[in-house]
Amino acid sequence: MAKKEKENKQPENEAVENEAAETEQTVEAEKEPTALEKAEQLLKEANDKFLRTLAEYDNFRKRSQKEKEAAFGDSKASVLAELLPVMDNFERAVSNKDASLEDYQKGIDMIFGQFNDIFAKLGVEAFGEKGDEFDPNIHNAVMHIEDENEKENTVVDVFSKGYRLGDRILRPAMVKVAN
Repeated sequence: MAKKEKENKQPENEAVENEAAETEQTVEAEKEPTALEKAEQLLKEANDKFLRTLAEYDNFRKRSQKEKEAAFGDSKASVLAELLPVMDNFERAVSNKDASLEDYQKGIDMIFGQFNDIFAKLGVEAFGEKGDEFDPNIHNAVMHIEDENEKENTVVDVFSKGYRLGDRILRPAMVKVAN
C-alpha cells in the first residue's frame, strides 16, 4: 500500500510542478511588454512632452508680452522724467508776471536750449532746412512755387522741422518746394 500511495502522489506532484512552471512562464510573459505596449508607452511619453512644451511656450509668450508692456511703460516714464524740468521752467515763466519782455525772451531761449539738450541726449535730431534738396521720404511738401531763382526740387521755406530717431522718422518736415 505504501507503494501505491507513492505512485498516486507522483502524478499529483508532477501536476503541481507543471502548474508552477506554467505560472512562472505566464508571469515572465507579463513582465516583457509587447511591441504594442512599447509603442503606446512611447506615444504617451511623446504626448506628455508635447503638452509640457506647449505649456512652456504659452508661459513664455505671456511673460514676453508682460515684459514688452513693462518696457514700453518704463521708456515712456523715462522720457517724461526728462521733460519734467522743462515743464517746471514753463510754470516759473508763467507765474512771473512782473518780468520784462527781454526777460521772457531770455527764459524762452533757455527753455528751447533745454529742449534741444534733451532731444540730443535721447538721440533725436532735427532736419529740414531752407536750401535742402527735397526728399519725399523725409519731407512733406505742402506748397509748391515757381521760382526761376531757385533750383528745382529745393526747399525754399520750412513750416515745421522734421525729427528722426536713428533711421526712424518721427515726423516729416513740412516744407514749401520750388519747381
